[in-house]
Amino acid sequence: MESELSQQALVNLLADVPFVSRVLYLRSTTSTNDILKRMAADGAPEGTLVLADEQTAGRGRLNRRWVAPAGTSLLFSLLFRPPKPSHGAPHESPLQYTMICSLAVRDAAARLLEIPIGLKWPNDLVHGSRKLGGILTEISTDAEGAPFVVVGIGLNVNWDPSAADFDYPATSLANAAGHPVERGAFLRAVVEGIACRYAELRAGKPPVREWEAALDTIGQDVMVELPGERITGVAVGVDADGALLVRTGEDTRRIVAGDVRVRTRDSAP
Repeated sequence: MESELSQQALVNLLADVPFVSRVLYLRSTTSTNDILKRMAADGAPEGTLVLADEQTAGRGRLNRRWVAPAGTSLLFSLLFRPPKPSHGAPHESPLQYTMICSLAVRDAAARLLEIPIGLKWPNDLVHGSRKLGGILTEISTDAEGAPFVVVGIGLNVNWDPSAADFDYPATSLANAAGHPVERGAFLRAVVEGIACRYAELRAGKPPVREWEAALDTIGQDVMVELPGERITGVAVGVDADGALLVRTGEDTRRIVAGDVRVRTRDSAP
């Protein structure tokens, strides 16, 4: 039977994980991203992690709601404080934080559960054609004007969301693995992976090409909904910042943000 998460359990679980500096457990909250952004604005250190057993106002990209029964999922946020770029240095893409976190989840699922997780541009975690979770990266500044990045991760773990009222087909780690999943062990594996990949990023090793190779979106016919515009084409790759490159006839469009859906070969534009 899975052990319950609590403040002390979270402290014990992550005490020796590099990068993690402070943890906060909440039985229920609106959104772990919102809580952590307030903490970051007040000076919380890099490596602060906030986890909740339930979110009452969880959200993903495009302000879509993220709903999960209490105690069934992993709902947590991590704080990064990137160094200010030196004069003349290239601007760091915020998508790099989404990349290292999604790759860490993929690695943990492969190592602990022996299940493949696919990545859908830019922030979805999928198993087959069903959504397992998502990542929401938000950037702001603290009271001193220093930038910070908050990355929220939501993962369906021990519940069956297939009958839930979502606008997409969904699944969970337990469904994919065929058995219940120990949330604490999976959380530790993910955070360890994030810590390792963040150290590599700070050492000058960007994750973009590994992330590109893991994206299920690449090579697919896609439809992209943009404000006032819909484009169709083939997703052919991502650029150095992680923007999606979509070939539309003789042109290639660079997609920074938008609702991207894979379409079948015989579907209408």
